[in-house]
Amino acid sequence: MTPNGQKTVAIVQTQAENAGAQEIARQLAQGFEKHGWRTRQIFYFRRTESFDHDPNVFFCAKERPSSPIGVLKMLGELYKEFSREKPDVVVTLQHYGNVIAAPVARLAGKPVLIANQLTPSDLIPRPVAFADKILGSIGVYDHIVVNSAQTESDYRGYPNRYARRVKRIDHGFFDKSAPIGKGEARAKLGLPQDVVLLGCAARLHPTKQIDLAIRILSENKDQHLALAGQGKERAALDALVASLGVADRVHFLGELDTTGMGVFLSALDCFVFPSAMETFGLAPVEAAQAGLPVVVNDIEVLREVLAVGGEPSALFADARDTPAFAGSVRRILQDASLQERLTNAGRRLAERYPLDAMIEDYIRLTEKPPA
Repeated sequence: MTPNGQKTVAIVQTQAENAGAQEIARQLAQGFEKHGWRTRQIFYFRRTESFDHDPNVFFCAKERPSSPIGVLKMLGELYKEFSREKPDVVVTLQHYGNVIAAPVARLAGKPVLIANQLTPSDLIPRPVAFADKILGSIGVYDHIVVNSAQTESDYRGYPNRYARRVKRIDHGFFDKSAPIGKGEARAKLGLPQDVVLLGCAARLHPTKQIDLAIRILSENKDQHLALAGQGKERAALDALVASLGVADRVHFLGELDTTGMGVFLSALDCFVFPSAMETFGLAPVEAAQAGLPVVVNDIEVLREVLAVGGEPSALFADARDTPAFAGSVRRILQDASLQERLTNAGRRLAERYPLDAMIEDYIRLTEKPPA
């Protein structure tokens, strides 16, 4: 707590870039500030320039450590930052954010510690999952936030001493609707004007299955695809694009900030999301709420979150079945009544996931005794 009685929250995660977990960090920082808190966003290392100009941001390292000594230096900087700032509350995001930052924060002080499970449990390395289970069971975490019923069910199966700390708080989200026409949006991003344009926003990572979005173009010859995101799969995706002969119809835009994402969504005719695993699926929720037709991989958590009052706000198809996935895209673009029904439901997602309610739930959690 500062000398004037203002509480401080530190929000910690692995790397600074524009992706889903980092968007949650921005939401939390802005929400806590709105309620009068002082905020500090802490990243283990800087991956891109996405947070370079944000206030109250600290990088423990300028780049990902490549040696044991580099890791130790990074941890030392993390400890010193906690010791300097003395946060009243520490919110950790993602599995490495939880298992590394939580013990360090405990060594540096006595904050209320809220861990977040934003990674599907099947994607967490076994040693990390084991460490997480131990830390949650012995009380290093005061509270453990999950973001969907599907994720909650995964962690309710953990030992009771862990499971009783679990609290479900659904994501709120920023409205990415932008007051800009499709033509102007495409011109800003350097995208072609007179084409049917699909889009996907995700890290270029194997679990996001961006290759399956690209394969749509082998079936739908009149369509183009714009991709917003960066990651280690870029070279492999370039090779796939070349092998399919669709290089002139795939547009890699790289990383976009919050404003850029609004322009990106305004440029599209349809949003596609072939991801194999999610705990929530923030990108298609934002796209649906912005009024876009949305086609997603048919996985349980996306059926859960992309619905309002029992009405779906997207079409679901097996992304591994390229003809079926591509056919769903054609269907949603050609069937005006279906598109209207789904997009009307999508516009109501903000009612289901209000950002203010998410922030208020977090603040109430900071005042609640550990389970």
